[in-house]
Amino acid sequence: MPELADIFRLHGPEYLAKYQDRLLPSHRRAIQDIYDCRTEAMGGHVYRCPECQQEHYQYHSCKNRHCPKCQNEQADRWIDQQRNLLLPVPYFMATFTLPEGLRHLTRRQQKVIYDLLFQASRQALQKLAADPKYVGGTLGMIGVLQTWTRDLRYHPHVHYLIPAGGLAPDGAWRPAHGHYLLPEKPLSQIFRAKFHDLLKKTNLFDQVPPPIWQKNWVVDIIAVGSGETALKYLAPYVFRVAISNRNILALQDGRVTFRYRNAKTKETETATLSAEQFIGRFLQHVLPRGFQKVRTYGLLHPKQRHLLQIVKEQLNRDGHVTIEPSQKPSSAKHLSAHPVPVLCPQCSSEMIHIAKFRRKRGPP
Repeated sequence: MPELADIFRLHGPEYLAKYQDRLLPSHRRAIQDIYDCRTEAMGGHVYRCPECQQEHYQYHSCKNRHCPKCQNEQADRWIDQQRNLLLPVPYFMATFTLPEGLRHLTRRQQKVIYDLLFQASRQALQKLAADPKYVGGTLGMIGVLQTWTRDLRYHPHVHYLIPAGGLAPDGAWRPAHGHYLLPEKPLSQIFRAKFHDLLKKTNLFDQVPPPIWQKNWVVDIIAVGSGETALKYLAPYVFRVAISNRNILALQDGRVTFRYRNAKTKETETATLSAEQFIGRFLQHVLPRGFQKVRTYGLLHPKQRHLLQIVKEQLNRDGHVTIEPSQKPSSAKHLSAHPVPVLCPQCSSEMIHIAKFRRKRGPP
């Protein structure tokens, strides 16, 4: 089956020629990196088999966060690293979505609007959680930006993973009420108001249609189980790219066919777009270079980890099971610092490294 790199190699030059004056630097870089990934252009190593004298070239990966070839196995590593943040309490997922009327501006001002999306949603959560009627304390939050639907349409939103409770001003842990964290309707109203106030401080406010501020903004909160379960739930959002290679079914006559799961019906469906449309849909999910798509707030912020430890000690005294950081990496590849041997594709003998060559940069 075709891969994203094949689509870029076949139709990328035409797309670049047509839209070269409008493409963002991050889009150009993504096209270039995915185009070159694991090819001679990236540089690599040469191995020789001592038994049959077969030579093998192993090319470097591009490591671009939008490349479907370069995101494998990172989710397990991330889960291992995040285990020390877990609390032995239930967890919730809160999702904040920008309304459709803001999406045109968001596409043109990604860094600014995505940052405001994080700020407004985080402030809304903390403001409502501070009310003793709900939690009465400071939350801990891991937020992840996602910009796509499963059929690659533009749909910017932020997912937050949140322990069910907060740290009160008196230093006591206040658990959330049963299977309930915060009410969605007032949370969405606060979210809209916070975003309004933050946007007003920029020079973009007048570009937003006034009816946006009268519409209902979408906020969803669902229970996602224990901390370990919650991390596994969130990890794909951290490392998933807009589309994986396995979901690209065909590239024929200038058209791309891909499959996706319908979020409403839960059925697998297919869509066929022109190569130009497909590339355009993919590129709108390429984030600005250096933009931080995963952020921690409240008790989970690095500067507040001492408070997180206080909470863990309280929960331990109250009879909760203490969750210790994992001592065993989830992938066997992490057990050794030595590189995995390269085996000869002809006779399976271990090959010998004989040379290294550098990457070659150039336009696709």
